[in-house]
Amino acid sequence: MSLIATRLGFIKPSPTLAVSAKAAELKRSGVDVISLGAGEPDFDTPENIKLAAIAAIKAGATKYTNVDGMPELKKAVCKKFKRENGLEYLPEQIIIGTGGKQVIYNLFMATLNKGDEVIIPAPYWVSYPDIVLLAEGKPVIIEAHLETGFKIMPESLDAAITDKTKWFVLNSPSNPSGAAYSKQDLLLLANILRKYPHVQIMSDDIYEHITFDRFKFYNLVAVAPDLKERIFIVNGVSKAYSMTGWRIGYGAGNKDIIKAMALIQSQSTSNPSSISQMAAIEALIGIQNYIPKNALSFEKKRDLVFSLLSRIKNLECYKPEGAFYLFIRCMKLFGKKTPSGKLLKNDNDVATYLLENGNVAVVPGIAFGLEGYFRISYATSEELLVKACQRIEMCINQLTQ
Repeated sequence: MSLIATRLGFIKPSPTLAVSAKAAELKRSGVDVISLGAGEPDFDTPENIKLAAIAAIKAGATKYTNVDGMPELKKAVCKKFKRENGLEYLPEQIIIGTGGKQVIYNLFMATLNKGDEVIIPAPYWVSYPDIVLLAEGKPVIIEAHLETGFKIMPESLDAAITDKTKWFVLNSPSNPSGAAYSKQDLLLLANILRKYPHVQIMSDDIYEHITFDRFKFYNLVAVAPDLKERIFIVNGVSKAYSMTGWRIGYGAGNKDIIKAMALIQSQSTSNPSSISQMAAIEALIGIQNYIPKNALSFEKKRDLVFSLLSRIKNLECYKPEGAFYLFIRCMKLFGKKTPSGKLLKNDNDVATYLLENGNVAVVPGIAFGLEGYFRISYATSEELLVKACQRIEMCINQLTQ
């Protein structure tokens, strides 16, 4: 009899963390590796947020809080929704979790029964399908390729919905592609979703503040308010406020779902860190002027990397509307040989080749449910980005038929 639960056989470790770990191991051994695998901003947490955390520690705010978050933080989240999205939520419709990932985990654990289907567009954030599987649900994947800007078409969504569909997952701007759905895109999807009142929608808005070229972010609730009771919003402070390590996410939706999620949280982590919650309050209600500045910095890096990689033969790039990733098609490299004579058969081979021969760490597209691509994060210095692109170009130029 195995000591390990069989349910763990359904999931795999995070490929992005695996790439980062392998790159870190090479770095420790003295190899000059440039890691483009991590999904976190390269900016430091703003000073006002740090000072709020320090003040909270000195004030003794180090005790248990409500399991599902401090009332003060829930109110700050409600103010954020009103101020930035024009949406009205009450504190009882809000839950605070230990990062956005826990909010998503609790959501699916609280709502999925065995065999319930969850529609997930690919490329997807690596954790979506595995969390669904842990909750005994069934991921239903819709592929969206470069030709459609990595966005699913309404007819594809329509065709995927069955009487077993429980949730549809929408992530805009997207990890890993950076694709963002416009207001018109969302209206077309809403028209499909209105036909199926049994389908709930999870809107992952974690990258809402990182958009480019004056792209205006819209939430599905804002463009289709009649669907509000069926939409659950997931967000957090990790990306916009450079607070990945503070581990604070939040969710907004049906209060009965919120109660069920809080019940699960009460028997797992209990409340998120009290100090992190105090810091998140300051993040949400404090100064916000650095957010557009950071987005402009990412836009500049996007333009730089896009221009450098687009000129490389046999790579196909899509210019994303947001986030801080490029999702690059590399299918034309399949069948080519490396200098050592190894045949590149898939995107995992390509990523391995770039790491071992070019000392550049990227994440293969198969990790995001779409083979034939790789993802890079450009959340690092321009100097390193230029060097990484030069190394990628050198590696590809060394391939032979």
